[in-house]
Amino acid sequence: MKSPLSAKAAAISELLEKFMEDEIYPVEKEYSDYIHSTDNPWETPPLLQELKIKAKEVGLWNLFLPIKHYEDGLSNVDYAPLAEIMGRVIWAPIVFNCNAPDTGNMEVFINYATHEQKEKWLKPLLAGEIRSAFAMTEPDVASSDATNVQCSIVRDGDEYVINGKKWFITGIKHEACKIMIVMGKTDPDNPNRHIQQSQVLVPKDTPGVTIVRPLTTLGYLGAPLGEAEIAFDNVRVPVENILLGEGRGFEIAQGRLGPGRIHHCMRLVGCAQRALELMCKRSEERSTFGRKLSENQSVREDIAQSYCDVEQARLLTMMAAEKIDRLGNKEAKDLIAAIKIVTPAMAARVIDKAIQIHGAGGLTKDYFLAEAYNYARQIRFADGPDQVHMMQLGRSLIKQYN
Repeated sequence: MKSPLSAKAAAISELLEKFMEDEIYPVEKEYSDYIHSTDNPWETPPLLQELKIKAKEVGLWNLFLPIKHYEDGLSNVDYAPLAEIMGRVIWAPIVFNCNAPDTGNMEVFINYATHEQKEKWLKPLLAGEIRSAFAMTEPDVASSDATNVQCSIVRDGDEYVINGKKWFITGIKHEACKIMIVMGKTDPDNPNRHIQQSQVLVPKDTPGVTIVRPLTTLGYLGAPLGEAEIAFDNVRVPVENILLGEGRGFEIAQGRLGPGRIHHCMRLVGCAQRALELMCKRSEERSTFGRKLSENQSVREDIAQSYCDVEQARLLTMMAAEKIDRLGNKEAKDLIAAIKIVTPAMAARVIDKAIQIHGAGGLTKDYFLAEAYNYARQIRFADGPDQVHMMQLGRSLIKQYN
C-alpha cells in the first residue's frame, strides 16, 4: 500500500485538526443543548452556520471532491484520514460540506448528470446553499435486496409519474433540502432484474411528495439531518430529470456507494479512536475499591483489544481506498465489502467498551459516546446490511479459488 498521506493532504490534515481543536470541540455542548431545546430542529443551527463560514474561509470545504474530476481534488487515500478526523464529532462533516448523503449525491451529479442538471443542482450543493436526499430504501419490501424496490416510475408523454413509499431518507426534513435522487422501477417486467431500475431527480416541493413522519434510530432524532418516511402520490417530473437514462439505476448506485463506504468507515474509525482515547483518560481519572480503573486487568484488556481493533479497521479501510484509486470501484469491491463488514461492528464494540468504562454517564448526552454508538449501529444497515456484504464477499472469494 502506498504512503497514506500526500504532502497536500498532510497540510490539510494539520489545518483540519487545528480547526477541530479551536472551533468544533469547544462548542460540542452548546450545539447539543441547542438541538435538544430548539422548537425547529430541522433548521441549520446558527452556530453551525457560523462554523461553515469559517471553514470555507480557511479552505476546509468540499474536501471529498475526487481528483479525477477536480484539479485541486483529493484521492480516496488522501481524503480518508480527513474523514477520520471529521468523524470524531458526529455533526462535524456538515461544517465542511462533507456530510452524507450530500457527498454521495454530489458525486452522482459529477459523474452522471447533464450540464443542465449540474448547473441547477450541483452548483448550489457545492456552495452549501442547499441540501439533498437519496431515496432508495422502502418500508414494505426487504430493501437489502435493492431489486425488490417497488416504487414505480412510469413515463407519461414528456413526464415521469412516480408512486410509492420510501423511508430512512436522510436529510429530507432539513429546511435546506431541495432535491431528491429517487430510485424506482421504470421497467418492472424486464427479465434482467438489474436494469429494471432508474434514478430520477425529484424536487422536494413537487406536488404529491409528502413527508409522512420523522424516524428515530435507538431513540435519536438525528436532527438537523436525520431520517424520515416519505410518500409519492402521482408525483410528476419532466423526462429530462432522469439520470443517465432508463435502466441505469443500479449502475449509478454502484458508482455512488464505493467511495461513500470509504467515507462512512473512516468516520467510524474516527469515532472509535476518540472512544479509545476517552477510555484511557477515564481509566486514570476514576477509582473503585481502592485503586484506579486502569489497574484492573479487564480494563487494560478492553483498551488493548480496542487499540488492535481500531488499527486493523483503519489499515483495511486505507487498503480499500488505495485500491479504488488505483483500479476503480469494481476491482476493489471485495475490500469495500470487507471494510463495510468490519468497521461499523468494530466501532460499535469499541464505543460500547468506552460506555461501560464511563458508567451510566456514558449513556447520556454528557459524552459523545451514546450518539456515536447509535451512528455505528445504524451504519451496519446503511449502504447494505452486514449479511449482504458477507454473502457477496463469500461468493466472490469462492469463485476466485475454484
